[in-house]
Amino acid sequence: MVTPRDTSIAYVSVKDLLGRPLNDIEQTHAPVMLYVKGPMKLPLPCARVSIVGSRKATSNGLADSRMIASKLVSNRAVIISGLAEGIDTSAHLAAIEQGGKTIAVLGTPLDKTFPAKNFKLQQEIMQHHLAISQFETGRLTKPKDFVIRNRTMALISDATIIVEASNRSGSLHQGWEALRLGRPLFIWKRIIERHDVNWPQDMLRYGAMILEDPKDVLEILPTASPLKALKLLS
Repeated sequence: MVTPRDTSIAYVSVKDLLGRPLNDIEQTHAPVMLYVKGPMKLPLPCARVSIVGSRKATSNGLADSRMIASKLVSNRAVIISGLAEGIDTSAHLAAIEQGGKTIAVLGTPLDKTFPAKNFKLQQEIMQHHLAISQFETGRLTKPKDFVIRNRTMALISDATIIVEASNRSGSLHQGWEALRLGRPLFIWKRIIERHDVNWPQDMLRYGAMILEDPKDVLEILPTASPLKALKLLS
């Protein structure tokens, strides 16, 4: 681990973050180094679940995101999301309000916020949780950076849940990357009932699972000593 001029920001490798070497498949899209800010101890505690979805989420999607995040953190899971508007924001806030831990993986450098209205949320996460970016300070943010961010979220998560997403949602990049990595990918049950999207059936054919109850996620997550998990989350 290397600490740059701003002592509140550290440079870490993905190996430092996960506490283990990466396999050949994980190395494909893995960033060389990451910028991290926040008090969460490394390596990251198990279990870590990404909750992602539409920026322009429906009221049902927002409620579902909050419910899923709340149930997961009550079982000591760490919630990972991308600080985007909509589903991401809802998941982060629910984790914080329930007294759990959350990680924001940014598509911008740590000194920028997108969307701007999430500035206070980003500061809260940096002060009490953990924010991660693979982009150096001063970098001009490009649309592809958010796709890269989603791949990194899939890499550092033990599982991914897509709560709500259109056929063109950036969350689908994370879904496909989770499947490529062999990570569990869950699609929230409400999406399956929609007739305006076709991606769920494609992902289900490649191994994604329909999620009907958040406890189903907990059953397949990596196990860790409860005492160790509590210590890491403190």
